[in-house]
Amino acid sequence: MAQQEDVFKKLVSHCKEYGFVFPSSEIYDGLAAVYDYGQMGVELKNNLKKYWWDSMTLMHENIVGIDSAIFMHPTIWKASGHVDAFNDPLIDNRDSKKRYRADVLIEEQLAKIEDKIDKEVEKAAKRFGESFDEAKFRATNQRVLEHQKKWNQLHQRYSDAMNAMDLDALKQIILDEGIVCPISGTRNWTDVRQFNLMFSTEMGSTADGAMKIYLRPETAQGIFVNYLNVQKTGRMKIPFGIAQIGKAFRNEIVARQFIFRMREFEQMEMQFFVKPGTELEWFEKWKQTRLKWHKALGLGDHKYRFHDHEKLAHYANAATDIEFLMPFGFKEVEGIHSRTNFDLSNHEKYSGKSIKYFDPETNESYTPYVIETSIGVDRTFLSILAGCYEEETLSNGETRVVLHLPATLAPVKLAVMPLVKKDGLPEKAREIMDDLKFHFKCQYDEKDSIGKRYRRQDAIGTPFCATVDHDTLNDGRVTLRNRDTMQQERIPIDRLKDIIAKEVSMTELLKKQL
Repeated sequence: MAQQEDVFKKLVSHCKEYGFVFPSSEIYDGLAAVYDYGQMGVELKNNLKKYWWDSMTLMHENIVGIDSAIFMHPTIWKASGHVDAFNDPLIDNRDSKKRYRADVLIEEQLAKIEDKIDKEVEKAAKRFGESFDEAKFRATNQRVLEHQKKWNQLHQRYSDAMNAMDLDALKQIILDEGIVCPISGTRNWTDVRQFNLMFSTEMGSTADGAMKIYLRPETAQGIFVNYLNVQKTGRMKIPFGIAQIGKAFRNEIVARQFIFRMREFEQMEMQFFVKPGTELEWFEKWKQTRLKWHKALGLGDHKYRFHDHEKLAHYANAATDIEFLMPFGFKEVEGIHSRTNFDLSNHEKYSGKSIKYFDPETNESYTPYVIETSIGVDRTFLSILAGCYEEETLSNGETRVVLHLPATLAPVKLAVMPLVKKDGLPEKAREIMDDLKFHFKCQYDEKDSIGKRYRRQDAIGTPFCATVDHDTLNDGRVTLRNRDTMQQERIPIDRLKDIIAKEVSMTELLKKQL
């Protein structure tokens, strides 16, 4: 685990060094848990958003998009339950003066027990070699069974406490488990308290006439209050979906792990409206559809898993997370929830307006149920970088840092390089660049040796480099280098566009989900 944490530190450093992510307001010593995307980061982020958007709106005829405002009428957040129920259970350590989420401390304790079980399995696997039967070992080994029993008991207590939101029970678990503060190493804990995560501000010109409003903590409500507008103007029939990409804001007290948990973040959400009674069937379908979207990126199928929720949100009757194996363990990148008709019913109640759907086939009006797929742009961005970052030792003993980004998402698709800065090579390279820049993002690079330039492009994840040399002027060919294999081949200039366009095509990536 320490080695993985070391990799994570290097990844954070790499993001800054190569223009992916910067600490926000850095010249003023930064702002905690707020980050800016640099010139490479914004390209990767935009490509990621396009991949999601096209997967939703191009591949499904019954899904359309909207872009709703960040400021919304404050009663919306009363109706959604955020004013009363959008809280985290927090606990302070009196010695370090640090604040933690009580549920996260207990989940980390559960993960430690899981690690002990995995270590026993690993040791046995080495001992027995090919004849090792993992399932049998897990079911019969005494030490594994003891750990599993402890995990089950702790898990049950935790689940019961969270479902009842019993703050005293959460504190008692932390005390009974001997959980210490990572900073002070002590168990000098305060009581667990609830903390509302919404940012508030005021809208209006005078103090007396100002209305208290909130920065939205999620993008979903903008879809719900517009669903009937979209349905009527788009003549949509149930089932149909509405997709949206936008910023959300949460006053996270425990914001950490770089861009994994931030106070200002971006969500890609799709709310799918279905007939009541069909929601669990659609829930299963969207689980599989969304997992395929992630796996199509090629980061490794084994790095993804579903994690069903212990405590269902107040609006859900089924919920699961898609988790990705980050350098700090399996973590949520997307949530899929069956939200029932909670939101629409409440908005109808609080607004006093009917927003029922009229079904022309059955001649009845009803409040649709909703399946939500909600994915964090920043978390997915981080998972992609973590899955693609490699410090590779080459056959000649040299090392290189390379980002094996999916070519479709890479910030730069092609680097065009003259071998030397003379003899007409820069002019020829510029000519190629000027032709190809209309088709995909290219970068012209003539500084330093060709080896250093390759390393620089590897570090930002550029899948292809085209080098113009003296032979190019005679035979009309360039040397095309592949980032991952480092193999080079001579390619006619007039074939460059077609070769690279196919490799970086969004269409090809979309087809991988089928």
